[in-house]
Amino acid sequence: MRCPYCSSLENKVVDSRMGKEGESIRRRRECLKCEGRFTTYERVEEVLPLVIKKDGRREPFDRLKILHGLKKACEKRPVGVEAIETTVADIEKSLQDKGLKEIPSTIIGEEVMDHLHLLDEVAYVRFASVYRSFKDINEFMTELKDILSSKELKALKEKA
Repeated sequence: MRCPYCSSLENKVVDSRMGKEGESIRRRRECLKCEGRFTTYERVEEVLPLVIKKDGRREPFDRLKILHGLKKACEKRPVGVEAIETTVADIEKSLQDKGLKEIPSTIIGEEVMDHLHLLDEVAYVRFASVYRSFKDINEFMTELKDILSSKELKALKEKA
């Protein structure tokens, strides 16, 4: 591990702790050259599928793209960063569980939409308006009507 202060490769681990939920290890390190201290995080590198874009290109899965999209959709909404992080982790795990080597971006988009629908309806509509690229107001209204009807159905089930 390269020291962020002097770029030396010589350092020692001063302290190791399990990260939240046991998914990572936090290591406190000390550079043997400049004695600067810094923190590193280790987590298992999971093999994620290649993403097949709409134009046929393939690129590595990037969880930061999903995180950025969710943050944008949830901007100025009462959704905490922790809820967004958990959602990204759930989506990532769901994609890994599929066991595919390549996955179309449309499946990822639908997975994000499913999770957003449960997280925040306004954020869901924001994301859907960009993801589904509605051609006109009628398509947008159809999506809103679907949300309202599913909400009403859910309320009826809770009363019963």
